[in-house]
Amino acid sequence: MYFFLFFLLLIVLCLGLFFRRRHRAMKKLRCMTCCEKQRLLDTILEPFGYYYESKQDLVSTRNDAWQRQAGYTALFDKAALSFHMVFDALPVYFDYQGRTWLIEFWKGQYGINAGAEVGVYYADRLLEPEEYATARFQAAADNDRLPVTFSLFRKETLLATMSGNTWWLTAFLVGMYIDPAQLAMEITIRFPSLEMQRRFLEALSRLHQENKTLRYACCCQGLGVHICYSCGCPASPICPERITRLRRLRIRWAQLCNRFFCRLYCRITRPFTCTLDRILYLYELLPFILRRMLRRLKGVIRT
Repeated sequence: MYFFLFFLLLIVLCLGLFFRRRHRAMKKLRCMTCCEKQRLLDTILEPFGYYYESKQDLVSTRNDAWQRQAGYTALFDKAALSFHMVFDALPVYFDYQGRTWLIEFWKGQYGINAGAEVGVYYADRLLEPEEYATARFQAAADNDRLPVTFSLFRKETLLATMSGNTWWLTAFLVGMYIDPAQLAMEITIRFPSLEMQRRFLEALSRLHQENKTLRYACCCQGLGVHICYSCGCPASPICPERITRLRRLRIRWAQLCNRFFCRLYCRITRPFTCTLDRILYLYELLPFILRRMLRRLKGVIRT
């Protein structure tokens, strides 16, 4: 009997502290200006390699993100499902000027974030095709970065547009759940030479010939290549041709969890509507949850 009363009192006390903290967090945010909020959020996100894009209310990656030093290997994509990341991936490998280059496109669900990425990498030598799955690629150096623009669509609705001279261009919409099959990307890449453009197009054409599940449209204008990408291919971690029954169950479970946590995030932060306020509110209310969320993102995306 006494244990039950003690337990009930503890619950009441915890609820009281939670609602008090909630009131203080809401009051603090409403007293801050937009500039103060953005400076604070960028300070929080910077150690993880991200920044807040206010014009589109999304999170993106910094050009000097620490992930640049880590480079990329296909093993990261294979491990992504263990971190509840379910996406289509289109890696394009081609040889140019004594190196094997990799330009890869991703779109899908990254935990509680829907988003897309374009990465530009190369190896320090020419690789054989059988080495692609295990080789480590380094991020393109400053003088090798490419002008990239992409737009992310959910069916006919434009979700985000990003542009930059970059090695890694991203857009993450926090708290949004979308199945990867509902997403499409329009990407434009400008190459420094016709030879590099030709090598990229040949590799993309070979990929399409080998993998009939790949759906894309492509056109050229000068040194630019415009690609409309809507469906994955066998190189994708969630390609139907490579999915076993067990993997299909894992994908469904991951997406079920992603949907649940998206709803929970929106529920907890419902006093606010924009990502800036919601993340800062979560930071003030439950900082350990935000740190864990960012630490998980930090630990698996292009690391």
